[in-house]
Amino acid sequence: MSKPELLTRMFEVIGDALGLDFFQLVAFDYRERPFFQQQKGLRPEIGEEERNNLIKRALSRQQLVCEKFNHGREVLAGCFPYVEKNKLYGYAYFEKKSPDSIANLEELNIIHSAFPVLRIISQNGRPPEEVKLQASSQALEFLGLSQSFRLIRQMVEKVKDVNSPVLITGESGTGKELVARLIHHSGRRGSGEFVAVNCSAIPDTLLESELFGYVRGAFTGALRDRPGLLEEANGGTFFLDEVADLSLTLQAKLLRVLQEKEVRRIGENRSRRLDVRFISATNKNLEQEVNLGRFRQDLYFRLKIISVEIPPLRQRPEDILVLINHFLDRYCQEMGRSRSFFSPEALELLMKYDWPGNVRELQNEIQRALVLAGDRLVIEPEFLSPAVQKAAESPLKNTWDYYQARAEFEKKFLGEALRYFNYHRARTAAAIGLTRQGLFRLLKKYGLDRVRN
Repeated sequence: MSKPELLTRMFEVIGDALGLDFFQLVAFDYRERPFFQQQKGLRPEIGEEERNNLIKRALSRQQLVCEKFNHGREVLAGCFPYVEKNKLYGYAYFEKKSPDSIANLEELNIIHSAFPVLRIISQNGRPPEEVKLQASSQALEFLGLSQSFRLIRQMVEKVKDVNSPVLITGESGTGKELVARLIHHSGRRGSGEFVAVNCSAIPDTLLESELFGYVRGAFTGALRDRPGLLEEANGGTFFLDEVADLSLTLQAKLLRVLQEKEVRRIGENRSRRLDVRFISATNKNLEQEVNLGRFRQDLYFRLKIISVEIPPLRQRPEDILVLINHFLDRYCQEMGRSRSFFSPEALELLMKYDWPGNVRELQNEIQRALVLAGDRLVIEPEFLSPAVQKAAESPLKNTWDYYQARAEFEKKFLGEALRYFNYHRARTAAAIGLTRQGLFRLLKKYGLDRVRN
């Protein structure tokens, strides 16, 4: 069972056990902003202003706030904040039209039982510096929680101030140019120019003159001297995207620039000194390209003095929730609309999908879903693309903390269920859908078999 599924199941158990007329569970991200919610009930009885004031009081006090309202009939409303070490992970808001017994300790313990899974959904509420790689001088962000992300962040810190060439590899859409820009703007060359060229987008005949420049009369149409892009990057960083698509002729000329640290314009006899740090990127296997004779081995070793690999999104699923949250914030703000949320079912599909287009595809998917959802606050699976909807047929891939998360949830859930049913094991087993033998095995597994009231 995945994290969203765990929270959904927990949500249903709490709502049914307490007989609530309206129940809303909201998870916060590391900035203590809502990014995941689920609700039960057609609509709240309490007006939006009164409801928001009650929630604000509970969150500011970091404790349960309950209040009775009478709008033709008596309704008890309450907000229970999920707090640990002064860190807010979310809250539960509830309403009950027969408000005679919602605030007792046993029932509050049931509401609190959602906290372990809520905390996992919130990715342990990690502070911004643990999920964001950002250049202070530019609005550039590379986000993640995975071990791969942390390794990339460490590598950026190590190479940002060195002059050695850097080779960034990874599939299309993983953020290779973004990492290159972060290296440039985070380091001492950040005040210089960052010049980028896509080697696959410019024909070979034009690319040479773009890179090296030319002098007047070098060829038909050369009416004046023009410096190349390499000269424009002097003092800064030159980024060669899709470097594997360079022709062998241009590879030889680029190798000379890297070796001699000088450039010669087309039609010119003298060379000009360069102070440029080279960063290149490719989505191809350069070693294989060398073996096939399509890429020079000497240039390959020159470019690969420092190598940074960006894994595809399917290999770092821990980063997906962070990215979903980031893009929802960004595009809701750009569209001038209220912050939207994905339903648990839609979120499940987004987590299961393989993302062959990586972060770029995820970004486009969220934009599309927001447009199709219109003014709806909750985005349902019907607004996702057909390819993502088909992910329902695939099993959810495990992340590094899946078994730990499941064990933590099961132990907490069983403990709360036992307390709720006054440690009556047969009633507990029947209520949570287990056989008595199945319940006894789990209790023994988690050391709860000797617990008594």
